[in-house]
Amino acid sequence: MAGTAITPTRMVLNQLKGRLKTARRGHKLLKDKRDELMRQFLDIVRRNKVLRAEVEQGLTEAFASLQVASAIMSPEMLEQALMYPRQSVELGMTFKNIMSVNVPVYDFRTKNNDPSEIFPYGFAQTSGELDDALEKMARVFQDMLELAQVEKTMQLLAQEIEKTRRRVNALEYVMIPDLETNIRYITMKLDENESSTKVRLMKVKDMVLKDAHDFK
Repeated sequence: MAGTAITPTRMVLNQLKGRLKTARRGHKLLKDKRDELMRQFLDIVRRNKVLRAEVEQGLTEAFASLQVASAIMSPEMLEQALMYPRQSVELGMTFKNIMSVNVPVYDFRTKNNDPSEIFPYGFAQTSGELDDALEKMARVFQDMLELAQVEKTMQLLAQEIEKTRRRVNALEYVMIPDLETNIRYITMKLDENESSTKVRLMKVKDMVLKDAHDFK
């Protein structure tokens, strides 16, 4: 309740007015941050939708080719063909800043740039469908990596949006109203004290004038 823990003095009033000014400025900045985070978040959600569709389509096609290859080749031959991969991948991660949120940026590099290195077998005893399956998996890998990056970014931005929203609400519905209430309370008390002082001064003046008149 206003006034229960504050002293109604002009020093306290000036301090509260300063805090209110700072709180309003912070509230505006946090609202702007929240709105920009939401805009960035929605852009990433749309990108996520596109990437997910592309990844699902690419994986569906790759698995379809792999199923055909499995039907043509014996399980032993298929396992032997894929047992010793020749290509290796190095995954790197850096960060970029989005509205004070550090989000990951994934990057991968292959051991060499020869496209044929994705095939760890000779072509004499394997089917063309297996080649198609590996090529499609290689193409979809970049989209899968970007999808993982986008989904992690969405998660981090959603957490920051929720944190910012709570701060905005705390300022808007708790701190700023409390400060305004306390300022009104102190202002009212100071006005009452000023009125009481004026009344006392007028009474003193009347008494002085009366005494002076009676003295004459």
